[in-house]
Amino acid sequence: MEFLHTVFITILTLGILVTIHEWGHFYVARRCGIKVLKFSIGFGKALYTWRDKQGTEFAIAAIPLGGYVKMLDEGEAEVPPEQLDQAFNRKPVLHRMAVVVAGPAVNLIFAVLAYWFMYQSGVSTVVPVVGALIEGSIADTANIPVNSEILSVDGDETLSWDEVNLKLASRVGESGSLVLTVRPVDKVNAVPEEYAVDLKKWHIDLENESPLTALGLIPWRPEVPAIIGRLVEDGRAKAAGLQLGDKVVSVNADVVDDWYSLVDVVRASPNTPLTLQVQRGVDLRELVLSPALKVDETGESYGYIGAAAQPVDWPQEYKRELHYGFFDAVVKAFNKTLQMISLTLDSIWKMIEGVISVKNLSGPITIAKVASASAASGLESYVSFLAYLSISLGILNLLPIPVLDGGHLLYYTIELLRGKPVSERVQFLGLKIGMAMLLTLMLVALFNDFMRL
Repeated sequence: MEFLHTVFITILTLGILVTIHEWGHFYVARRCGIKVLKFSIGFGKALYTWRDKQGTEFAIAAIPLGGYVKMLDEGEAEVPPEQLDQAFNRKPVLHRMAVVVAGPAVNLIFAVLAYWFMYQSGVSTVVPVVGALIEGSIADTANIPVNSEILSVDGDETLSWDEVNLKLASRVGESGSLVLTVRPVDKVNAVPEEYAVDLKKWHIDLENESPLTALGLIPWRPEVPAIIGRLVEDGRAKAAGLQLGDKVVSVNADVVDDWYSLVDVVRASPNTPLTLQVQRGVDLRELVLSPALKVDETGESYGYIGAAAQPVDWPQEYKRELHYGFFDAVVKAFNKTLQMISLTLDSIWKMIEGVISVKNLSGPITIAKVASASAASGLESYVSFLAYLSISLGILNLLPIPVLDGGHLLYYTIELLRGKPVSERVQFLGLKIGMAMLLTLMLVALFNDFMRL
């Protein structure tokens, strides 16, 4: 059932993004007087087709991993004399450039609309309060105070941990001063203080740690008692006799302070028998269970018992509900999109420089897992992921690589400057180079996906 859910969400996600991307090409082509022969969502055999009044065939195909818009073009097939004025290749170069840019542009516009919808509807966030520092870390050396809210990073306001993380991610591989503005969470009227964190070619392994962890910041979280709140039907915890409401008092005679300390013991003990002392009502019981062995995306093994903690409420002062008016939401969405575009371009450049490892490239398997997880987390998480993926699709398609929209745009820009098209020989050579580059990137991304399984 979980697999089918993942497949459905993945097809839905790709379908939305591909449709709006190809619609951009389609819409501008029509506006420029170009005859569109076919608009296909997916590749391969058509599962369902229909035609509009202008003779364009619309199709939903069997392989939902892309799509295309086929236009009348003398480079593709012979064009009847009476339709030459509707052929793509006969249109002015600025018209052709507009058609090429339209797909990625619509992806970026969609991201703005998605973020606008989020901010207009309201966003639930956790206040970025520092709970602890990792000993010996950069943040620890800078003496960042615990129980303080991070108000801004490098002068940019941070209303959530997500915003803090994104600002830190933009500084990966850099040197210089990282300025955090903080204020004690229990003293809202206190004067904010600035702390300068010294970065020296800040290289981190984004595959295995977040920028927060790499800097040494541990977010504040409420105390979670070691009380069982959920059990997996076929998990080791239920098989050993644990029940909902049980409180784990000790493991192998060592006192369990909270849920996190229980998790630490379980994760460190795959296939190792553990003796648990459990409080059930007023009674103390002793149970023995052996955590199952699991392997995470990085290949690290850990113990797993199939149980979750009883939910606890976050104190109101640590929660934040962000609601924006119509125009404020537009500004916020536009700025968020610009930030994500900048971060995407910066990450690509740093990957070329070798600052960020190519291990961080992700393929369809990772996208499917993240899409499914975000959908399961609620509409807000899914819309946010959809916006980010749309930005990535738009930016990647604008890269000056032959085969991609950006490659065609490069050819048309050269044609505009020199007054004549790029030769077919050069275009064919570029096609081979572009295909080789894309195939290499796809293989690396797929390899990374399989290594994370």
